[in-house]
Amino acid sequence: MSKPTLFQIDKSLEKPERVMLVGVMLNADYSGANELREQGFQTALAEAADLVCAAGGDLVCTETTKRDKAHTALFVGTGKAEELAEVVQRHDIELVVFNHELTPTQERNLERVLQCRVLDRVGLILAIFAKRAQSQEGKLQVELAQLNHLSGRLVRGYGHMQSQKGGIGLKGPGETQLETDRRLINQKITALKRQLQNVQKQRATRRKSRMQGSIKTFALVGYTNAGKSSLFNRLTKADVLAKDQLFATLDTTARRLYLSPEATVILTDTVGFVRDLPHKLVSAFSATLEETALADVLLHVVDASHPDFERQMDDVNTVLEEIGAHEVPQLVVYNKIDLLPDNKRPAGILRDTQGRAVAVNVSVTESLGLDALREVMIERAREE
Repeated sequence: MSKPTLFQIDKSLEKPERVMLVGVMLNADYSGANELREQGFQTALAEAADLVCAAGGDLVCTETTKRDKAHTALFVGTGKAEELAEVVQRHDIELVVFNHELTPTQERNLERVLQCRVLDRVGLILAIFAKRAQSQEGKLQVELAQLNHLSGRLVRGYGHMQSQKGGIGLKGPGETQLETDRRLINQKITALKRQLQNVQKQRATRRKSRMQGSIKTFALVGYTNAGKSSLFNRLTKADVLAKDQLFATLDTTARRLYLSPEATVILTDTVGFVRDLPHKLVSAFSATLEETALADVLLHVVDASHPDFERQMDDVNTVLEEIGAHEVPQLVVYNKIDLLPDNKRPAGILRDTQGRAVAVNVSVTESLGLDALREVMIERAREE
């Protein structure tokens, strides 16, 4: 019997797989009136569907259910798992995606019942990141996150787990294949962390040279697909990939931006955030996210047309706190105002009682409010 290849990581969904999406409404995840809870659940489910498409999957059907709490072994419970297995057979499903984070045990048990691959929300996002990473740094960060995710799931697919091998210098009966693979993965993780530390040192050197000129840094942050890269391109005349899809940008890009004779800044485009962004990713992307934490001003780009934009803002601020960037001054940029009804379309600059700008309303695609944004950026660049 041939052994499976080491590091069987879901690098990407290379061909369109027939996918079933499963959403479970847990009472602990949603609060408030029933209507608001249902709306929040449906919004999260729609985002998960977008994630499946972004990963290259063919979303065949969506199944939903409600539970007070997750089932320990199967997450959805025995009865629902059997129902899902029937749907898998009926629609020839190749991959079942859960819009939740599953434990290794739950994932393994579900694969046995459903008789197909199972991927949780973390694995799905990792698949997208692996598909989109372009720079060497981005690829290193994705691989590190994948290996951390894989380390707890090594038991999947190994039929030779109990076979042992002896060797010169090995104590006792030798190592099982599982122990060997875990050791090799830990060695690889250590090597990747060392490489990323070198990347951070290089970033620090470049950042130091920029700071010597007393040029302030503005970092674009926000929920994925809010329009950060489009805004970056419009302001800097750059050609960073900007698509109407989740996680189009994974690699940080910095450009010098001339605003006025008295104000020139560094503008940085960063990876977008998402609801329940896995801690594995936050940790792995520390080298990239460090640019955000060390910026002078954060331009928090918000999709004002999204029905749940306030929740998205909260999710972004949660991640900012996790990476130590919550105390960096923010300027909110409400984007896509052209998609709002005329009677609900804000305009211009919003200021607090002291007259300091706190938000700007813009539409990057329609070039609305960009002059006002530059005006406010000049004000912030001049502040001590």
